[in-house]
Amino acid sequence: MQAAPAPVPGRADLLASAAAVGDLEGVRRLLQEGADPDGVNSYGRTPIQVMMTGNPKVAELLLRNGADPNRPDPATGALPAHDAAREGFLETLLVLRAGGARLDAPDGAGRLPIHLAEAAGHRHVVRFLRAQTSGQAGRGATR
Repeated sequence: MQAAPAPVPGRADLLASAAAVGDLEGVRRLLQEGADPDGVNSYGRTPIQVMMTGNPKVAELLLRNGADPNRPDPATGALPAHDAAREGFLETLLVLRAGGARLDAPDGAGRLPIHLAEAAGHRHVVRFLRAQTSGQAGRGATR
């Protein structure tokens, strides 16, 4: 098995940009060329924090290459799971959970992913999150 290349400085912005637009092949190429999956871009965010949440394959690729799914956004305290829940991307939430994402962690405003899904009306995501957290986060919330 071949060792992963050492991270290359200056690639963080390129990798974050590719992840943000859902460019799976661009993300793959940059990772193969040594981009750090947890490298911080010039806005202080990692690729998994800015990824297009509607593209679970980008999330999966970043996670397989060592991206941290539980690193909070520096401005909001949100995790990638918060973003996916707010936007209603269940498949991405499944990938994030499989990669070790916490579904029970609050963002900077104290909201859990389930609260964001409820506020946005994503009932399928709410059902999933309620099942994952054994109903703890969803108590008292409307259906």
